[in-house]
Amino acid sequence: MNIPFGIVQFFDVFARYNENVWPMQVILIVLALAAVASLYIRQPFGGRMIAAVLSLLWAWMGIVYHFVFFTAINPAAWLFGAVFLAGAAWFAWTGVLNNRLRFSPRSGARGWAGWIIILFALVVYPLLGLAFGHNYPATPTFGLPCPTTIFTIGILMFAVQPVPGSVFIVPVLWAAVGSMAAFKLGVFQDMGLLAAGLAGMIAAMTASSRTGRTSPEESLQSAPR
Repeated sequence: MNIPFGIVQFFDVFARYNENVWPMQVILIVLALAAVASLYIRQPFGGRMIAAVLSLLWAWMGIVYHFVFFTAINPAAWLFGAVFLAGAAWFAWTGVLNNRLRFSPRSGARGWAGWIIILFALVVYPLLGLAFGHNYPATPTFGLPCPTTIFTIGILMFAVQPVPGSVFIVPVLWAAVGSMAAFKLGVFQDMGLLAAGLAGMIAAMTASSRTGRTSPEESLQSAPR
């Protein structure tokens, strides 16, 4: 796939975004931490809180990053933004309005995967950016699509059955699209999208195959606390 812009233009967009939206980067990180804390809040309120944060993050990326900034160098950003807004609307509809997303801090392989992915998105990703020479403001901060997609998949790993597999669609799609930046644009920390996307695909397929078949352990986890 041909990319209609160069590396310099791409990082210039990050710089303009970061300079113009400050201090929203800090606020968005606080929202992400609030979502993590909501794993420990009584359900279903905690689930609604997490879904609301995810909806806000994806709406922010669709409108502010894609529509306002990325369209300056990539006409496809209009389509990307629309897809992100669809994802935001689906998180709001599924998790906030219809209460179909419940979460619990879990053990086991899926729980470990969730914590590792979240840690990568919030801590390792920016540190790798510095190591690769991506200095602020010309660097992808949290609230931009790739690190936020990784975080989204990480937090969704803590959703308890039955989980609508459809909530994984947009994040996994962007994991596939966004990972191209790792290879073609030198954003090597975006290789984390590949691992997160694979984890999201497995979780989505598991959710689809187990809808309506909740295990006793997950029933206890999703019960109001």
